Amino acid sequence: MRLSLKARAFIAGLLVSNSAPHLATAVTGHRHLTPLAGRGSGPAVNLAWGLANLAGGLVLLRTAARADRPGERWDSRLVAFESGCVTFAMWMALTERFMPMNHGAD
Repeated sequence: MRLSLKARAFIAGLLVSNSAPHLATAVTGHRHLTPLAGRGSGPAVNLAWGLANLAGGLVLLRTAARADRPGERWDSRLVAFESGCVTFAMWMALTERFMPMNHGAD
């Protein structure tokens, strides 16, 4: 089954957005949950996971955007990508608020 261009753009937004907290964790030396090593994932594991998410997201985005036609304007695929980013941000904010896994209680 082949994903539509909008679906690929949306998933790319999810993956690119997911890379940000993991890359920030790697840079700051904190621990952050990953599927690779669980809650105790250190900076090196987060760097690997963040780069994998970023690379996967950018590859999907390139296929969704049809980079073989440079100079064209974006269409609804940009909205799909941005929707993926916003969806991931809202999901993370809500889950961290109600089920904190990556930060201590304030």
